[in-house]
Amino acid sequence: MDLLNALVALSNYVLIPAIAYGSQLALGALGVTLIYGILRFSNFAHGDTMAFGTMVTILVTWWFQSMGLHLFALPTALLALPFGIAATALLVLGTDRVVYRFYRRVKARPIVFVMASIGVMFIMNGLVRFIIGPSEQTFADGARFIISAREFKHMTGLNEGLALRTSQGLTIVTAVIVVAALFWFLNRTRTGKSMRAFSDNEDLALLSGINPERVVTITWLIVAALATIAGVLYGLDKSFKPFTYFQLLLPIFASAIVGGLGNPLGAIAGGFVIAFSEVTVTYAWKKVLGYLLPDSLAPDGLVQLLSTDYKFAVSFAILVVVLLFRPTGLFKGKSV
Repeated sequence: MDLLNALVALSNYVLIPAIAYGSQLALGALGVTLIYGILRFSNFAHGDTMAFGTMVTILVTWWFQSMGLHLFALPTALLALPFGIAATALLVLGTDRVVYRFYRRVKARPIVFVMASIGVMFIMNGLVRFIIGPSEQTFADGARFIISAREFKHMTGLNEGLALRTSQGLTIVTAVIVVAALFWFLNRTRTGKSMRAFSDNEDLALLSGINPERVVTITWLIVAALATIAGVLYGLDKSFKPFTYFQLLLPIFASAIVGGLGNPLGAIAGGFVIAFSEVTVTYAWKKVLGYLLPDSLAPDGLVQLLSTDYKFAVSFAILVVVLLFRPTGLFKGKSV
């Protein structure tokens, strides 16, 4: 019985949160790795692109809620999500036309693109704060839990309850669908194959008749969708605060680099590596160990390696180690 309680506690506080968080990071890292692999620069504005898409989705969600539109048990944000994706697509395409296209034409060095993206990041961050404000915003409605801890205890008779929030289940299911659709698109469609060819060898792709501007446009459209979906799922699961998305840039880049920058499969693996590392290192293991160990060996302290305030330090530490010893990442992407 104690073993079952330990497994439930581990699932409730480590496995399920880490899988949901890893799914969000993976979607964010996919956007970063697509830009790096195809457009060949590190987009530091990606976190604030997520924030912009989420902000538009929130505003449309509030509008729908005021009119009485809802999806019953599911969040109304799912109805508003296409509007957020469309607005983000217009934003990133406009930014590319105004900022990045010039640097592509003059064949600027990657560091110039990076500096330009940092400027775009600050502009987007200010725009989001100006429109929706710097405060924390909530926009989740519908059923809060798929299964609550009380229901689980009643069904099983265990001391520990397993709670699966609707936002967590939605995150995992959505991530699976989005990733499957993306990989099908990249591997099965003519456009996806042209994007991969452009990423592998730009000069050879141009000689083959591939239109570079079309590849760039489609890449930004996919990135807009990935960023908005990742941002909305994170906002539903936690809450929305513009500065939080700025902070998310570190674990997202860590995920992309750990998996292999420019490698979509690596971005997914890296997202889960970072998520599980952050959650396990900052979790207080006292309860789980209390079930597994005899009373004489049960810990008195929290058995927490790091406070949750330092969870981003875990991402940074992993990022530094990978850059030092394996700069191409787990799946041998492009070295940084």
